[in-house]
Amino acid sequence: MKNGLKNIRLVATDLDGTFLKNDKTISPKNLESLHRLGERNIIRVAATGRSMHKVREVLNPQIPFDFVVFSSGAGVFDWQKQQHIFSRNLSQHSVKKLLHYFISERLNFHAFFPTPENHKHWFYRGDKKCEEFERYFTYNQAYSFELNVNSLPETEMCQFLVIIPENEERFKTLKNKIESICPEIRVIRASSPITKGFIWIEIFHHTVSKGNGIKHICELKGIQSEQTIGIGNDYNDFDLLDFTGFSFLTENAPAEIKHLYPNTTSNENDAFASAIQPILG
Repeated sequence: MKNGLKNIRLVATDLDGTFLKNDKTISPKNLESLHRLGERNIIRVAATGRSMHKVREVLNPQIPFDFVVFSSGAGVFDWQKQQHIFSRNLSQHSVKKLLHYFISERLNFHAFFPTPENHKHWFYRGDKKCEEFERYFTYNQAYSFELNVNSLPETEMCQFLVIIPENEERFKTLKNKIESICPEIRVIRASSPITKGFIWIEIFHHTVSKGNGIKHICELKGIQSEQTIGIGNDYNDFDLLDFTGFSFLTENAPAEIKHLYPNTTSNENDAFASAIQPILG
């Protein structure tokens, strides 16, 4: 492992629950580690489920990342140049099918504008009140538009978000049904970053993943996957951790997945700095 770590050219980290502390601040050790990676010309990537609008709430332009893979890989942003360089949205055909299905099932969902404007979204309240849906709506109300079922938007979209109470069987049933609707999509499970006890079901184009976002950057820079490190904390980081050559889950990851990858410290205890310490010496 030590020999492989000598050849590292890219480090990718999730933000919430990984690089960021619980209060969304950046620890001095993590910030110092970012600077030290830059001094060694190692590319620094934030790979997050956040939209770029949400990324800017926790990262200012002076934070020394090189790229941001946002919205779970639906877009890639050159952080140094402050330029959007890649998008992958759901086709209008798939969007139409998914809208009709979610409405017919009376599910609580959000439907997001195409990247990079995907902080804006339509919302639909289903027949079962969901506290988590309302909390998400409250946090994002400034960019929310109620879906008019009699005049559905005819456009590509970045993603859908369906929120359900935590129930694995319910999730698996919905996942199978959603993925059967059209071959273009994939379903990603995420633990709610707002409230425990809820599952966020995220629907993207089937090629969208944090791993493919990192792969796009690697291809631009001529980097092999075995020359990369990935750090995450949740189910939606699996694609990232499967791609990177050396991968770590934080101590605060869900107990049922912590055995899948080597563990590092918690996000409250400088997880990012701890994971990359061996390459900084």
